Amino acid sequence: MEGTLNDLKARRSIRAYRPEQIKEEELQKILEAGTYAPTGMGKQSPKIVVVQDRETRDLLSRLNAEVMGTDSDPFYGAPTVLVVLADRERPTCVEDGSLVMGNLMNAAHAVGVGSCWIHRAREVFDSEEGKALLKKWGIEGDYIGVGHCILGYPAEGAVPEAKPRKADYVVYVR
Repeated sequence: MEGTLNDLKARRSIRAYRPEQIKEEELQKILEAGTYAPTGMGKQSPKIVVVQDRETRDLLSRLNAEVMGTDSDPFYGAPTVLVVLADRERPTCVEDGSLVMGNLMNAAHAVGVGSCWIHRAREVFDSEEGKALLKKWGIEGDYIGVGHCILGYPAEGAVPEAKPRKADYVVYVR
């Protein structure tokens, strides 16, 4: 239990990565944790798409950057991108996908892999190019992009210190 609590407190968003791909064993542990995230009524509405192909990863980066209006890499050089989608028909789709994202990032930290939640998946997969990717990947239905969970080994000096927690973070009503 203490190890879990320590992992939750120590995890940080990583914004600089080494180029080497993460190990398959680590990836499988991270993915398994994602599939155990709670979902509304246990319906398991999310899907996790693993992107390690460099060409597809770079396409997703470009599409995400276009939403931001930039040409920089919003994935910070991370070699793996996990796209979290959720069935738009489920009233808890965003919450379900968000819980999956949290599990993925916490599990990544627990196995020594850096991660960061990258937004704009909704805009990317609502676009015609994004919808074409879903079709190409064999994903049928009405899915909303919840987030991109980037994964990789942190570059030297890329793990930031935790910011102090604000004093009024917790409010008690007893």
